[in-house]
Amino acid sequence: MNTIRKTTDLHELLTKDHVHRNLSVPKLVEKILERNEGTLTSSGAIKAETGTYTGRSPKDKYTVNEPATKELVDWGPVNQPISVEAFDRLYTKVMNHLQDLDEVFVFEGFAGADESSRLPIRVVNQRAWHNLFAHQLFIRPTEGDQWESSMEQPFTVLSAPSFKADPKTDGTRSETFIIVSFEKRTILIGGTEYAGEMKKSIFSVMNYILPQKDILPMHCSANVGPEGDVALFFGLSGTGKTTLSADADRRLIGDDEHGWSDNGVFNIEGGCYAKCIQLSREKEPQIFDAIRFGSVLENVVLDPDTKVADYNDSSLTENTRAAYPIQAISNIVDPSLAGHPNTIVFLTADAFGVLPPISKLTKEQAMYHFLSGYTSKLAGTERGITEPEATFSTCFGSPFLPLRPTVYAEMLGRKMEEHDVQVFLVNTGWTGGAYGTGTRMKLAYTRAMVRAALQGELTNAETSQNGLFGLETPLHVPGVPDDVLVPRFAWPSEKAYEEKALELAIKFKENFKKFTNVDEKIVKLGGPKV
Repeated sequence: MNTIRKTTDLHELLTKDHVHRNLSVPKLVEKILERNEGTLTSSGAIKAETGTYTGRSPKDKYTVNEPATKELVDWGPVNQPISVEAFDRLYTKVMNHLQDLDEVFVFEGFAGADESSRLPIRVVNQRAWHNLFAHQLFIRPTEGDQWESSMEQPFTVLSAPSFKADPKTDGTRSETFIIVSFEKRTILIGGTEYAGEMKKSIFSVMNYILPQKDILPMHCSANVGPEGDVALFFGLSGTGKTTLSADADRRLIGDDEHGWSDNGVFNIEGGCYAKCIQLSREKEPQIFDAIRFGSVLENVVLDPDTKVADYNDSSLTENTRAAYPIQAISNIVDPSLAGHPNTIVFLTADAFGVLPPISKLTKEQAMYHFLSGYTSKLAGTERGITEPEATFSTCFGSPFLPLRPTVYAEMLGRKMEEHDVQVFLVNTGWTGGAYGTGTRMKLAYTRAMVRAALQGELTNAETSQNGLFGLETPLHVPGVPDDVLVPRFAWPSEKAYEEKALELAIKFKENFKKFTNVDEKIVKLGGPKV
């Protein structure tokens, strides 16, 4: 191993001979294979494994308690504080670790497709395959981009997965850490190989920065129809954001993270990070065909002889992933900018199996369900989750929100009203029973319902009202059996359905008690009647 004088100066590190800056995709692939970090698949993608941690580690994520953040950050289990002193100690250790490596890889690009509000970012990696991931997921500079002379100071990610923290001396919970310093504009990641930590850390940073520019950051996918109508799809990992926004009849803006400014919607990223468990060309042709040379397959099992990916094999994790640039999708909006939304879809994977597969929401219901963010954490998306687990994730993105939830909710409410947006709640979870007895909603049915909503076919549709939740559910949708649309008809026992529905309604009510400064109309008219 090279002997390198140790320093905590980032600029000095970046000028070292062992540091490779902005390597091309072919060169990164060459480095990955040379360093035995991954396998070249039959499609030309790189398959890599993340070892012990195959999902995010939310309990190991921290925000530095600094003067700039002290009053703004919503401190608690999501935004755990860590001292400036602890950050500084770990920063020095991580920098020294990076200097002692034989090679370090750097990507310099942007977060945010809107040039008026984009954030310059620098990702420093121990692993070449992590740097390829960053190259594919973030926005790559074009020839005319002046990254170095950007008016805004860049945010730097220092990713050193083989460096492990010592909880006794470093102030962490475990060997793993993801720490954001907003004052020093630096993110430290160690003790985990899971590449998604880099992506979501930058998203958390944008969720802090953008509201201060009067821009709403959103955990959603977005696309544009033939007539220019814009649709947003909110939902946590595994609820269908990527799948439903990749529609052959609509152009993709982005699959996971967006901002909504006075000019319209823009993608925060330059790529897609799609779940690929049980992926097939028949069900999801755009995603399947996007996996090609330079893509990254995370924890996907390969045939040892042919190197063909087996997307049905979950032996490593349910949370298998594919990372590829958005340009790998054929029908995209480029650059990733569009007008104001016409339709918003809230996606929930209801493990209780009682919510309708689609409902049209009033303004009060839309605000209630946005703040509630009900869904189920699906297996593998976080450490320790082995089967669907009912949860409430405020604004459908609680793990990534540094500010108080009402900051985002109030911004969304204003924009929805200003632009007269239709809002639908879509259950991509279970029907005919709860998880374990019911079945997962068929993707073909969900696609048909969403298509009908976006094309305006449900605006004046005949509906029935769910008495407990007060949700208006259409009685007929082209391509969907009528008995699927009303949940109690899909269950073998109406009594069992009503008992489970009441159980979920009470959970909604209990969860909403934590919001103490919400308009009473939202509480009264938006939630279940319990």
